[in-house]
Amino acid sequence: MEEATLEKISEDLDFLKKEVTEIRAHMIDVDSLLTPEEAKELDASIENYKKGRTTSLASLKKELGL
Repeated sequence: MEEATLEKISEDLDFLKKEVTEIRAHMIDVDSLLTPEEAKELDASIENYKKGRTTSLASLKKELGL
């Protein structure tokens, strides 16, 4: 087994820091992933918006008396 010197520990830590930095750079935000069902709902929402089938928040608040 290799002797643990301060120099070797420092080298290992530097290596690990670089690895973690590389991993972080390539991670994706899991909150930005959609399930297939969510993707369908989003597509339907976009289509409804394009066809004018939506209501603005201001109109909804007015309708609800808020």
